[in-house]
Amino acid sequence: MTAWTPTTCMRCAVGCGFVHRAADADTDAEAGTASVRGDPDHPVTRGLACRRGIEESATPDGERLTRPLVRDGDTLRPTSWDDALARAVAGLRDAHDHGEVAILGSGQQTNEAAYLLGTVARGGFGTRLYDANTTLCMASAVTAYYEAFGSDAPPCTYADVGDADRHVVWGANPAVAHPVLFRWLRRAADADGVEIAVVDPVRSETAADADRHIAPEPGRDLRLARAVLSRLVATDRIDRAFVNAATEGFAALRESLPDAGTAATDAGVSLADVEYLADALDHRALVYWGMGINQHVQGTDTARGLIDLTLATGNVRPGAGPFSLTGQANSMGARLCASKGTWPGQRPFADPDHRRMVADRWGVPVDRLPAAPGPGPVGILTRRPDAVWTVATNPAAGMPDADAVRERLSESFLVAQDAFHTETTALADVVLPAATWGECEGTITNMERTVSRVRAATDPPGAARSDLELIATVGASLFPGLIDDPDPDPAAVFDALTGLTAGTVADCSGITYDRLDDASAVRWPAPDAESAGGYRYHRGESWSFPTPTGAARFSTAESRPLPEPTDGAYPLTLTTARAPDAYNTGVRSRAGDPGPVTARLHPDTAAAHADRIAADGSGRDRVGIESRRASVAAVVDRDEAVPAGLVWLPIHHPTTNRLTLPDRDPRSNEPHFKQCAVRLVAPADAPVRAAE
Repeated sequence: MTAWTPTTCMRCAVGCGFVHRAADADTDAEAGTASVRGDPDHPVTRGLACRRGIEESATPDGERLTRPLVRDGDTLRPTSWDDALARAVAGLRDAHDHGEVAILGSGQQTNEAAYLLGTVARGGFGTRLYDANTTLCMASAVTAYYEAFGSDAPPCTYADVGDADRHVVWGANPAVAHPVLFRWLRRAADADGVEIAVVDPVRSETAADADRHIAPEPGRDLRLARAVLSRLVATDRIDRAFVNAATEGFAALRESLPDAGTAATDAGVSLADVEYLADALDHRALVYWGMGINQHVQGTDTARGLIDLTLATGNVRPGAGPFSLTGQANSMGARLCASKGTWPGQRPFADPDHRRMVADRWGVPVDRLPAAPGPGPVGILTRRPDAVWTVATNPAAGMPDADAVRERLSESFLVAQDAFHTETTALADVVLPAATWGECEGTITNMERTVSRVRAATDPPGAARSDLELIATVGASLFPGLIDDPDPDPAAVFDALTGLTAGTVADCSGITYDRLDDASAVRWPAPDAESAGGYRYHRGESWSFPTPTGAARFSTAESRPLPEPTDGAYPLTLTTARAPDAYNTGVRSRAGDPGPVTARLHPDTAAAHADRIAADGSGRDRVGIESRRASVAAVVDRDEAVPAGLVWLPIHHPTTNRLTLPDRDPRSNEPHFKQCAVRLVAPADAPVRAAE
């Protein structure tokens, strides 16, 4: 029987340790399929694993890409690797010579692939039109961490979950998105006196299992956070010793606070709800948040509002603190590799010394490096670049105002590199079939900053190649002085990445493949071969933050109106969220046509619009959902967990983002996925209506 190989699950950002093996030709029906189970020796998860991670690692439902494809008129046809790569290189070179090249990476890549893609994008093309789709889910948290602490990533670790007395889950649903983390959270809450509170307009799976569910009006989270802080101030529950010793800006924040009762009413909650949250923060508390906070035009402000709560109560210490829950498996790694506004290791983008160091390491003139970070995926495609290269991402389905996105992608020379058929590969001029996890070598970094190995158990199907090899091959053809080896050793690429982090706040230079072979996982910062990161910024009874003054910074932002409020023409609010058993944009979790999207509506909402709901003859009711951008037909699910006046759609379905609007947070560039105005129409009117 084939040996079991240790690896790391790449379904979500928990970073569960797995062991997997290639199919045994003598015992398994389908050659190449890997068997998967939790790894009891992995120091992070100790054998824990969720069903979805195991199933999607072993037998994904998506339609695999196994041969290179090129466009021939209206169709994609198979071709040789030589032909596909030659066309990709020629199209990218022409765009680089005469226009603009955009490159969109992903939190589904390994650290090595993400680093090499950034090297090609910034050191080769010199383009600022480069980003990972982590901007679509985590950029607001990233920006908030930088502004508050001077460095990205949460201060907390998984070890803190078991030590907290209160768990406040705000705008996140870990029971669906991060099942193993939720298992830890529930286990911690079984202790006497430990409670879980969930803040979410929808009674989510996590809320249904919590001690208290608080349901604010959609998009009013910052107003609620300010109400809670106002209540803490009014009742003298501020940790003044910590505030005075380790922070700055509290006086200005205090002066800007609203009356707690008024703010509670504005947020759509009771003063009793505000008091419950204030009491939770008066204990040793962890505050978790996710896309419900980040995907908002005030996502950065709201994330900072949650951080303000932890700072004001002294909850920045072991067993407490702000803990953003990362979506994609290697979003943290993509951030470390500098897909946002920094160079590797969080080196400041505009600092001339850091720019010069990066240029020297890459062997390129410093003036080739872009002078400013990019405008995020929405802004990138708004510029209508001449060529777009996507790697392990599906912008045609995953970005807001998806019809406009597809139009812009269709206008560009599009190279789509992916393991599965997607809405984006269907538009491509060249499709490069890639390996997926279980078929490649590398590392990833989970949401608590822990680096683990990814190891192959089997070869990729057909002619598919690893992301790292494909990026290196294209990069070596275009920029031979930058990328010399079209088939690089992943360990060597990792060493190049970690070498650039040396001496930074995100120092990984003490992590090597050999060390990971011995320890399985190491948390950064790890500046030498013996050290590993723990709780950040805290040493005994003192704190130090990598800000100019060494102090953590409060914020003073106030809640602003939604960019597209409901009105008489569009009286309902659309929100989007993760659905169980769906991964990313769903292409790994579905085979072929996903069918109509399912809309969850409160029974009262459905009753009020009964004249627009029709049976489809199969026992299902259907309705049309129309925004100012598009219309889609949906199956109706009457669900009391969704408040009246709200329409809930799964963010993974390829039709959902036809409806969402492209407004963005001005500092993080993260789109506002969570609220837009819609109306219900007859299902027959929905699929054919174009945007007004």
